[in-house]
Amino acid sequence: MTASSALDTSSPTASSASLDPFRASRWRRGRAAVSRQKIVEAASDRILRRMGLAVGLAGMIVAVVELPDIADQAKFVSGAWASLVVGVALGWFPVLAVVSIAMGAGVIRMVAGAAAVSYLAALATMPFLYAAPLTDTASVWMYRVLALGVLAAVLAWRPALAVAYLLVAAAAAALANRFVVPDATAWSLIDDFARAAGLCALFLWCCIYALAAAARVDRESVIASRRAAAVAGAAARDRERARFAALIHDAVLSTLLDASRAGAESPVLRRQAERTLEQLDECRGASTEPDRLDAQSAIGFLRSAVHEVNPGIRFTARRWAGLDDLRLPVHAAGTIAAALAEAARNSLRHATVASRTVQRTVTVTISAGGIRVVFRDDGAGFDLDAVPADRLGVSVSILGRMRQLAGGAGFVESQLGEGTTVTLVWGGDG
Repeated sequence: MTASSALDTSSPTASSASLDPFRASRWRRGRAAVSRQKIVEAASDRILRRMGLAVGLAGMIVAVVELPDIADQAKFVSGAWASLVVGVALGWFPVLAVVSIAMGAGVIRMVAGAAAVSYLAALATMPFLYAAPLTDTASVWMYRVLALGVLAAVLAWRPALAVAYLLVAAAAAALANRFVVPDATAWSLIDDFARAAGLCALFLWCCIYALAAAARVDRESVIASRRAAAVAGAAARDRERARFAALIHDAVLSTLLDASRAGAESPVLRRQAERTLEQLDECRGASTEPDRLDAQSAIGFLRSAVHEVNPGIRFTARRWAGLDDLRLPVHAAGTIAAALAEAARNSLRHATVASRTVQRTVTVTISAGGIRVVFRDDGAGFDLDAVPADRLGVSVSILGRMRQLAGGAGFVESQLGEGTTVTLVWGGDG
């Protein structure tokens, strides 16, 4: 097996990597059920996760900051009821912070929705808990933390529902102040509503814009991948046309020209004509469909997909001399590229080791009409059996994609402290 220098891409300090065989005795094969939930694209998942963590931590910080006022206002109601209301209003936010680190997007949205609903329910109890107006206070404590409920609603629901939640929650907070704060008037009610809605609307707009921007990044990434596949397919068609045109010029026209000049039967001309017919038959039998990539186009396509995620990932291509007659369908190339890109993103997200630089490599091997892609890092690794079923990065975006591809298969091998290896294989249309 020879490595093509024209196709290999590596960093200046990277050493040449040999193709490691499967090490079944050392690694355990990843197992993950294919979920039918919608695949969350990388940018959306990343933004949602970061925002969920920020909102969860904000809820915990607010609980600490507001604790003196909460305790002071709790003197006017039964202690058990006050503790219950605080737990209902703010108890979901620590949970949101935890699931934003360890769980999938679906769980994050579910917990954020529970936090938003619980906060609104606790806010609705304020007029009933405080039978008499509070003294020495400008507002009930839940009025000041209204933004937490609104932010949770943005993470959980569509923008229209989040806006509706903002209006309802701002009105409920203003009414709570109307019943709890002494000497409240109709004008103070309007002022409280305007202040709450105006401030929270700013947070609402920022979050909606960030989530929309992430969704646009995902859509543009899909469009770019499709365009790259179309360009690669067009390049394959152009090469086939050029090859056929060269054959017509060099063999067919030459044979016809010699035949017109010979004027008599010639053994040399007969052999030339026979060889030309053989070449035409070979061209017809070996011609590729317009939507298939040869070895060189497939390697370039996969390299582009990896380097769009991170240009620093080392990319190496190897081809078996004489057995690299790959004819990879464009749709299969797109599936493999998407799974490979997701493996690279997962590594960049989760495989970081604080004490050293994690090395990441991609090795593409083409032989006997098939392709084998291996992504490997020497990072933190993970326990495959501990991966939750709702984590779509492995089960759907990598293994699920390859299982749904005719002739394709995917494997994930990992161990804590020893890195991760993702293997993608395609060997024909099944």
